[in-house]
Amino acid sequence: MGFETSDDAAVYRLTDDMAMVSTVDFITPPVDDPYWFGQIAAANAISDVYSMGGRPLTALNLVMFPSKQLDMGVLREILRGGNDKVLEAGARLVGGHSVDDEEPKYGLSVNGVVHPSQIVTNAGARPGDALILTKPLGTGVLFNSVRSGKLTLGDLERDVLPTVAALNGPAMETALKSTVHGCTDITGFGILGHLLE
Repeated sequence: MGFETSDDAAVYRLTDDMAMVSTVDFITPPVDDPYWFGQIAAANAISDVYSMGGRPLTALNLVMFPSKQLDMGVLREILRGGNDKVLEAGARLVGGHSVDDEEPKYGLSVNGVVHPSQIVTNAGARPGDALILTKPLGTGVLFNSVRSGKLTLGDLERDVLPTVAALNGPAMETALKSTVHGCTDITGFGILGHLLE
């Protein structure tokens, strides 16, 4: 699978029983807490493998960090959050790459596997299919509310961040026991953008 369906990840068949799922994703900080940032960014990248029906195996860090403006302890916490989420997914962090940048950005390049008969694309939805969301919509609005001072980080930590940083692996395992026609990881394009794809 390539660019044709604008899917969340690339899939390359290795054998009759195994295909490799490859993706890369990184984001700017949705919150000021570096550990939460690392977890959210990692969960976001790993979700691309899950949305194809796959299981993550390895991940590489992708780091853009203003080392002259921010303390390296901030970077350590971002990486700790990402590593903890990779381990929770049953995968292993095997390296990465960093560059000096004016704004922090973090994410992962994730590789996984899927049985060729279990590949799920974003283009298979049919009229009458049930739409199932694994997480509530609108977290971007809430993150912006914190930035503008209308909400506190404490409100998010209690009610929102654990959900945003949660892995979609258990949801995909459950979904694959049924007939799934289509799946996608709803992120920057919002639900309408992803439905259009």
